[in-house]
Amino acid sequence: MNHRTEAKSDEHNPSPRQRFRESIATGCVAIPGVFNALVARMAERAGFAAVYQSGAALSAGLSAVPDIGLTTRDEFVQQAGYLVQAVSVPVLSDADTGFGDVQEVERTVKVFEGAGVAGIHLEDQEFPKRCGHLSGKSVVSCDEMVEKLRAATAARQDAEFVLIARTDARAVHGIEDAITRAQAYVSAGAEMIFPEALETRDEFARFARELPGVPLIANMTEFGKSPSLSVSELSDMGYRAVLFPATLFRIAMRATETAMRELAEQGSQRGFVDRMQTRAELYDLLGYKP
Repeated sequence: MNHRTEAKSDEHNPSPRQRFRESIATGCVAIPGVFNALVARMAERAGFAAVYQSGAALSAGLSAVPDIGLTTRDEFVQQAGYLVQAVSVPVLSDADTGFGDVQEVERTVKVFEGAGVAGIHLEDQEFPKRCGHLSGKSVVSCDEMVEKLRAATAARQDAEFVLIARTDARAVHGIEDAITRAQAYVSAGAEMIFPEALETRDEFARFARELPGVPLIANMTEFGKSPSLSVSELSDMGYRAVLFPATLFRIAMRATETAMRELAEQGSQRGFVDRMQTRAELYDLLGYKP
């Protein structure tokens, strides 16, 4: 597959990266996780200003493996490229721990940038990583993550490419360490901070107070450690973006499971045709006119 480098923008035709920066400067953006290119197009049509590639959804949907670092960088980048080609809105992507040491982080930035994504987030977990809302995580030292972020910043070819630092330290060392790390990560070049697995509304609010002026991104995954907060609630606290990383994936999997059970039991799909996307609707989404 041929990936594309972000087209140059101008005042009349801002690039997706520039549009993402503008959107978080003026409000709080809801960003759904999309698990394939067609879902990304549906999200764009629904009016979302950006879409997100979740490592957890990618690992599960692509390879039927858990989110523990088993999916490769090449797989992430290839799938991200499909999303970029399918939509005009900015695409953000999970980039795990950067897929290795400082040199690998540099390579990670270059290949994701080359795929055309608007930005990535790098996390401070040790490898092998775990899903951010599971217990038993471990994190690298703050100094090691700072070194990675400095390398990531230097590796960018396009200054509009957004670097997001995710810290998983809340679950390992507590909220104080997570805040201290976030402040250090900003100094190292991170432009947005992603505090993972905060456990109370007050923690979300405190994080925003302790990092005034720093764009923050919240993760509103289901069945995790964080309370369910709305985009408007998080916006009032000062957050600039809210991820719903696996929401659509979970809905689609449950709908598929239900239909599969009915098909196995009834031997026919007649009972749930009315719940399907029609051929005409699919062709319309694909932009295909037979």
